[in-house]
Amino acid sequence: MPVRVTDRKVEAWLREDVGHRDVTNHVPGETTGRLVAKQSGVAAGLDAATAVFDYLGVACEATVAAGDRIEPGDALLEVEGAAESVLRGERVAVNVAGHASGVATKTRRAVDAARGVGDDVAIAGTRKTTPGLRGVEKRAIAAGGGDTHRLTLSGMVMVKDNHVAEMGLEDAIARFRAEKSFATKIEVEVERPADGVRAAEAGADIVLLDNMSPDEVRESVEMLSDGVLAEASGGIGVEDVPEYAATGVDVISMGSLTHSADALDLSFRTGE
Repeated sequence: MPVRVTDRKVEAWLREDVGHRDVTNHVPGETTGRLVAKQSGVAAGLDAATAVFDYLGVACEATVAAGDRIEPGDALLEVEGAAESVLRGERVAVNVAGHASGVATKTRRAVDAARGVGDDVAIAGTRKTTPGLRGVEKRAIAAGGGDTHRLTLSGMVMVKDNHVAEMGLEDAIARFRAEKSFATKIEVEVERPADGVRAAEAGADIVLLDNMSPDEVRESVEMLSDGVLAEASGGIGVEDVPEYAATGVDVISMGSLTHSADALDLSFRTGE
């Protein structure tokens, strides 16, 4: 998993929100506060929200764990400290936790849809993450029961259509196989079942079946040799998961888990 949220990242978030002169939050005294759910969903991003308050010297305790189901009125975390610091941190904490919880909630929906068909297919994210928030979003996918997929370019060699256009399928696989570590897998993106077979025969460990219909995915899976993983991807929504899960594919990856997840509605309440 990615490293936890750093002080440097939290400071950047706060600087963005506070600006050059914060008059609004010049409030004296001490206060308490709670981060409260206004929607049903799955909790995530609490480590990041807690890091915000820790940076500001506010005592903070999560009252649920990442991956827990939450209902309207449930408290996700509680804080106590200087009112100015609590108010300064609350919007950043709400935003990051709300976004992460939205990703976790959508991921859980996709996982549940897959489990309605069987237990063998994994639901995975992609690198279609928000710049600067990849760690938060990838941990949210994990909280929702999904697989994070590769976290960075160094995690796996992925031969995509642009590589094939430049070098050809077999030559691209051969080139990257010669350069990679023995511990690094090669995944190859194809758009036709026959090309999946070519990729596997050329040494692919994983074949990504991109923008194929469920029938094409099923055909591809049947054509691939044992030991080669099959991944379906490309515009697959939560509503499409059961049909793809029934094809026998090993992984369904979905960029929409991060780039199109609605934030979960959360509220921060002080003095409670």
